[in-house]
Amino acid sequence: MKLLPLEKLGTRELENGVVRFGIFLPWVSPGNGHRLWVRIIHEDDQFMQEIQPLQFEMNHAPDPEYGDYWSVQVPITAVSKPVEKAAWGRPGRYVYRYFIENQNASSERERSIDWIIDPFAREFGVGKLSAFTLGYEHHRWHDNEVRWKTPRVDNLVIYELIISEFGGDLEKTIAHLDYLRDLGINCIQLMPVSNVANQVDWGYLPIGYFGVDERFGKRRDMQRLIEEAHRKDMAVLMDSVYGHTSDHFPYSYVYKRLGYRENPFIGHFARDYYGESTDFRKEFTRDFFYTVNCHWLDCYHVDGFRYDCVPDWWDGPLGTGYAALTYETYKTVQARAGEGHWMTHWQRFFSDEGINLVQCAEQLERPREVVEGTYSNCTWQNETLGAAEDVTRGGTEALRSLGFQFGLMGYPDVVSYNGDRIRKSAVQYIENHDHARFICNFRTFLNGNELLAEGDRSLWYKVQPYLIGLFTAKGIPMLWQGQEFGENYYVPDQGWGRVALFRPMRWEYFYDEVGRNMVSLVRRLLKLRLRGAQFRNGEHFFYNDDRYISKGVLLFSRKTDGAFSLTALNFSDQDQEVSFPFPSSGDYMEELHGREGADVNLWNIQANEDVRLPIPANYGRVWTRGE
Repeated sequence: MKLLPLEKLGTRELENGVVRFGIFLPWVSPGNGHRLWVRIIHEDDQFMQEIQPLQFEMNHAPDPEYGDYWSVQVPITAVSKPVEKAAWGRPGRYVYRYFIENQNASSERERSIDWIIDPFAREFGVGKLSAFTLGYEHHRWHDNEVRWKTPRVDNLVIYELIISEFGGDLEKTIAHLDYLRDLGINCIQLMPVSNVANQVDWGYLPIGYFGVDERFGKRRDMQRLIEEAHRKDMAVLMDSVYGHTSDHFPYSYVYKRLGYRENPFIGHFARDYYGESTDFRKEFTRDFFYTVNCHWLDCYHVDGFRYDCVPDWWDGPLGTGYAALTYETYKTVQARAGEGHWMTHWQRFFSDEGINLVQCAEQLERPREVVEGTYSNCTWQNETLGAAEDVTRGGTEALRSLGFQFGLMGYPDVVSYNGDRIRKSAVQYIENHDHARFICNFRTFLNGNELLAEGDRSLWYKVQPYLIGLFTAKGIPMLWQGQEFGENYYVPDQGWGRVALFRPMRWEYFYDEVGRNMVSLVRRLLKLRLRGAQFRNGEHFFYNDDRYISKGVLLFSRKTDGAFSLTALNFSDQDQEVSFPFPSSGDYMEELHGREGADVNLWNIQANEDVRLPIPANYGRVWTRGE
């Protein structure tokens, strides 16, 4: 894969107020009767009826790699204002769009095509408008950026959030970073920040990939969020949508309007689950998304990517789609080690144990295959979530299945390819943006409308054993925003009500009784995981014994050379007592309450002798052998 020449794509201010515009539009050329303009207006004037955008015709030149290239240089400060009171010529943000005309076209639809966004824009306006800032000053990164280290994959604790619902915008999200760090989070996973056409949207139908949607803030705001997260010891992952786009994306929109049967970017490739499918058989498509990855790594200093809906662009572990992009991205980072970049922000990925670039697949159909067969180092997987939901509906086999899932049975820990040794894991969650809150499994109030349905927070205590299991199990635990204090929105399984309904975090829940209890438990669990290496990367063993399962109890252990911990979870509504033979003699401290002096510790335990373990209803215990 090759980097697209971003220095001549999108907009770039040259000098003396001159701005250059450039775009690749393969198959759109003067030889086919096409002419292209850019329409520009100062952001302050865009809603004034007597002030219209100024229009500048673009020049065409063939590019040897990608075909038809259009560009123009516009002397913003030298061009006369459209009307006297216009803001044209002042510093600040301008919004623009492209416009195609072809007088030879056979239909009016093909003759004039307006509202074409710039696929290489670094800034965006409202809706289908791209933007640039005249007099833009680049962000000056804090010195900490050359000291920051991306955590190893098995040390991650992820918090998934969407900026508009979590904080409202980037500035307010930055203000909440201390809260996340205090909670025990060391990795933030942002739902898509790429440009979309709607104001309320999850972001999974992108129309612009090289910047931050104006709903959230500006380019510098995103750079500041990542910088501040790093200063607070938190990595930042971007949710990247490469398998499909919106039909407003120019490489879909333009060619449909032109009536072309073929497309240089879009087309059937693997699955067609959602939106306009991108075609990774095409060199332009591959190079485009490779360039997007490199841009976010270099310009924004992100620590990695969560790749959305991998089945849309999955053609196997040796294919030209997903596997090739993760390989090329890894190799690009790896190459920086030999280029004198140890004293730059690229050093964040390098450690004595290898490269810690995070590449996380959402490959729900083949999660084990994508981890084992590609340069991904982790994946989302719905199997743990599905097993947990089955447990809420009853049945011992569901509980057994959850026990195996807590151990990520069948997932590799390390894989080597051609000398590249990569640690592997999978993300463990019982909530994410795609699903109703887990508490909805116990009781849901429809409130007269499915879109207004909510889970019954009075049953919050039933969630406890699932949380204890999540944070002591194998894999990368993940919280979905507000999960830690009992957020209880219901999300429909399908329809626009999923993605186009605004569900802001109800921070007031943090202060009520349910919220206080849940936050307290989550904080204990995150401190426990931070304190004990066995919970992050130790051996996992599930005690698949009918004596336990029949009582609604799961037992599993986590072990390293220096530590042994037993997790006992009671999913039933009655207190239970089970016997267990600890493998080593000694004293066993109960991690959730024993450190407070509670009478739940086990003293003078003899190896391989049965010990009676009391486990409260809808709760759990975690015992660790003391030194």
